[in-house]
Amino acid sequence: MKFPFKPIGIIHSPFKKTEDIDARKFSDRRGFDPIEGEIEIFKEYAEGLKDTEGFSHLILIYVFHRSEGYRLLTKPFLDNKLRGVFSTRSPHRPNPLGLTVVKILERSGPILRVSGIDMIDGTPILDIKPYTPRDQKSPIRLGWLEDKMRQSRKELRPRPFKIVKIKKQAQGK
Repeated sequence: MKFPFKPIGIIHSPFKKTEDIDARKFSDRRGFDPIEGEIEIFKEYAEGLKDTEGFSHLILIYVFHRSEGYRLLTKPFLDNKLRGVFSTRSPHRPNPLGLTVVKILERSGPILRVSGIDMIDGTPILDIKPYTPRDQKSPIRLGWLEDKMRQSRKELRPRPFKIVKIKKQAQGK
């Protein structure tokens, strides 16, 4: 079977090359949430954006267009152990597809200004779907990633100052 996909748009991102996206910098709870960019939808698909501005978030399906080949076992950035590619967010996949959720900040014609960008500039967009309550799953388990993320958050958290009380010595002793 073949599935001939045609991009419907392109990402404009502050990340110009793969090395710019260092996931370690974004491993806290907010992740890529503050990173802004634009989704430019090609003219022939722009009409499909009608009513998207009524949603707070969108799901983007895109191509890891700079990914070459795949590995079924990979070492994720938070771990030194080989993990199955389907238990990671690695771009080196049998089908180099990515999925992310972005927040809509503004729509201007065929351009959506969004936050939560975690892909490089020029990434082809294959589809957009609204993010709805049915997409929110709870409770969730994070598998091998749970301890790694907890440890990563501890390492990134500023260390609190240790307050030391100084006892006054009794005078005359």
